[in-house]
Amino acid sequence: MGKVFREFVTFLKQYNVIGLAVAIIIGGKLNQFVSSLVNDLLMPLVFQPALRMAKVESIEQLQYKAVYWGKVISAGIDFVIVAFVVFLLIKAMTKASETVKKNTK
Repeated sequence: MGKVFREFVTFLKQYNVIGLAVAIIIGGKLNQFVSSLVNDLLMPLVFQPALRMAKVESIEQLQYKAVYWGKVISAGIDFVIVAFVVFLLIKAMTKASETVKKNTK
């Protein structure tokens, strides 16, 4: 039993599973935050006049010929914001990594 446990711990360290799990949890929370930002703040402020003209309360209710275009638009904006935030995080991490490499030489 001890050997299997040691192999499991080695597996976790070798493939950085714990770091991956933390990244997935943080990514999920980031997605919730951005979805709320888009649906609860951005959409009402930016699209409120258009929504009033369409006589709907939220962008997700916007539909034409049984296609919920509002959900598609909301998901698209949500994706772009999440992708941009991930881009900024990776850019910052890369810059920090390069700085550390330069300082260690």
